Amino acid sequence: MESSHLNAIKARFGIIGNSSALLRAISVAEQVAPTDMTVLITGESGSGKESFSKIIHSLSKRKHGQFIAVNCGAIPEGTIDSELFGHEKGSFTGAIEARKGYFEVTDGGTIFLDEIAEMPLGTQARLLRVLENGEFYRVGSSKVQKTNTRVVAATNVNLQDAITSGKFREDLFYRLCTVPIYVPPLRERGDDIELLFRKFTTDFSELHRVKPIMLTREAKELLQKQRFPGNIRQLKNLAEQISVLEVGDRIVDDVKLQYYLEFNEPKINSSVIKGDFFTSPEGINEREILYKILFDLKRDVTELKKILLKVIESGNTNAYDIISNNMSIFEDIKPEFSDLQKNLTLPSTPSVVEVNPNPIEIHPISNSNMEEDINFEDVSAQVQDVTLSLEKQEKEIIIRALKKNRNKRKYAAKDLGISERTLYRKIKQYDLEDIA
Repeated sequence: MESSHLNAIKARFGIIGNSSALLRAISVAEQVAPTDMTVLITGESGSGKESFSKIIHSLSKRKHGQFIAVNCGAIPEGTIDSELFGHEKGSFTGAIEARKGYFEVTDGGTIFLDEIAEMPLGTQARLLRVLENGEFYRVGSSKVQKTNTRVVAATNVNLQDAITSGKFREDLFYRLCTVPIYVPPLRERGDDIELLFRKFTTDFSELHRVKPIMLTREAKELLQKQRFPGNIRQLKNLAEQISVLEVGDRIVDDVKLQYYLEFNEPKINSSVIKGDFFTSPEGINEREILYKILFDLKRDVTELKKILLKVIESGNTNAYDIISNNMSIFEDIKPEFSDLQKNLTLPSTPSVVEVNPNPIEIHPISNSNMEEDINFEDVSAQVQDVTLSLEKQEKEIIIRALKKNRNKRKYAAKDLGISERTLYRKIKQYDLEDIA
């Protein structure tokens, strides 16, 4: 497709960017638009999937028909059938009159079903019938209705995983995915990030009649490195925040931008860890307790190593006093492991790390034969083994989370109950870039 032709489509639908993946998606949308084929648009939340549904409708022979966008995740399960297929008077409480559903309203047009993975299984079966022969029933009616509506669906989740977990029908997936369109996330679009940022700040400055924001070269490089899990929506929020809060010459360098990036990053409550591992009867996620103890133990072992180093370096009569004066760290550790042993029931599956603190017993030392009472090499080796064991367990936990979420760091971080920034740091620390 010629560049000028693509630019005309982008200008018409307000699409900013020149990345090859984006241009490929636009090209596929334009090619499939004149047909009546069902289209499945995939991509992360905030990547602009709805814009492609509008391209398909506007460039099709149905462009003069009705276009309706429906968010399947925003409609309660009890009413989604009525919304999509309509209902008869008296078919349920509150149905005071007959009502047409979206498939009747869009007859001859296009319906965009966003977040299709959130659709209940019963509704999925009815949608499959519509896709196969254009037939459906209103709620409370036995009369067959016909519709000639084109369906464009979108999802930000992996439907293959949803099929495996029994949340999505496999036959519906293959019926929807006649032509797939992949909308790339912002982090895969290179220089488009800067173009979009400039577009958003320029629009804001024109709207409020203020001086536009300018980025230094270092700030542009920093902006390009961000992952933007919220994609275009997140970038627009960032651009508007900077436009509102920045004063003076309105030139933003990398230091200022870093502040705004941290300000814009959502604060995730680390005490709430989502997952399907195990939960105690009291509603406390025991995996959270496990993580806390692992990280606290690592910290305390580090402190213990410092104490032992002082003992080794002293080589005199105050060695026992150094240990005794720092026994508080053992008092902090003891109740945590006591509670863990009482309350934490770990399943035998390999997805859970078993904690083995390997406590080091410390006995009083006589001043005269201190070196005979303590084998410093053995103690140091044991402490080192504990530290390495903890790091190994932490690394294994991160690997499992990444594999469970198909290397999608956003969801792996949510599973682990940590921020994406922390997860990226851990991936680099443990050299897991190839895995992630």
